[in-house]
Amino acid sequence: MGILEVQNVNKSFGGLKALTNVNLNVEEGMIHAIIGPNGAGKSTLLNCFVGRLIPDTGAVTFDGQSLLGKKPHEINQTGVSRVFQTPEIFSDLTVLENVMIPCFAKRDGAYSLNAINSVRNEKDILEKAEQMLVDVNMADKRDMVASSMSRGDKRRLEMAMCLSQDPKLLLLDEPTAGMARADTNNTIELLAEIQEKRHITMVVIEHDMHVVFSLAQKISVLAQGTVIVEDLPDKIKGHPKVQEAYLGGAH
Repeated sequence: MGILEVQNVNKSFGGLKALTNVNLNVEEGMIHAIIGPNGAGKSTLLNCFVGRLIPDTGAVTFDGQSLLGKKPHEINQTGVSRVFQTPEIFSDLTVLENVMIPCFAKRDGAYSLNAINSVRNEKDILEKAEQMLVDVNMADKRDMVASSMSRGDKRRLEMAMCLSQDPKLLLLDEPTAGMARADTNNTIELLAEIQEKRHITMVVIEHDMHVVFSLAQKISVLAQGTVIVEDLPDKIKGHPKVQEAYLGGAH
């Protein structure tokens, strides 16, 4: 039994079937990648995990609890954090202040820019935020304004913000999109370190196969809204169904 389970999920938009009888089992403590050509249904499935979409039929459970009908902030409170394609940070705040806000939210249940006025002088919040920056190798950038950083560093900051809420499951939607290769490799190393140290379960949607095969311990392949293969990385490579799905698709 996995920590995240998807059973017979279907989702349509008008006459378009985005997901058809999708089944998925994500084991606790693993990095599980979801790949597939453009339009395969990857983002639709991820949005069903975080409350942005509700499946027409089927079940989605996390740690034994149904996620269906929950709002995104309620799902976040169950221990699920999401990293978006474009890093979601407070651009006008410093790196340290960015991390202090979700630390405060974890403790007091509020998550907003206004929270920074409540946490600047709170020692426990400051200490936790500083430790998060050490964990993602950003302690030397604590006083930088977030908007001045590279995309790779903004991604690293967003990771620190997510980790400060002590998630059990981290959902990553194309975490290396738009990055230079050096930043991509740094992100791969960071995710591997996080998984090793914290044993957080991760679900990664990614087009870059270098990232997928560097990180994933299990891979699900979607095509035309359904899972066609789910297996270990070595068995995914060269699989005839995978080659067929990607023929003419984006990699």
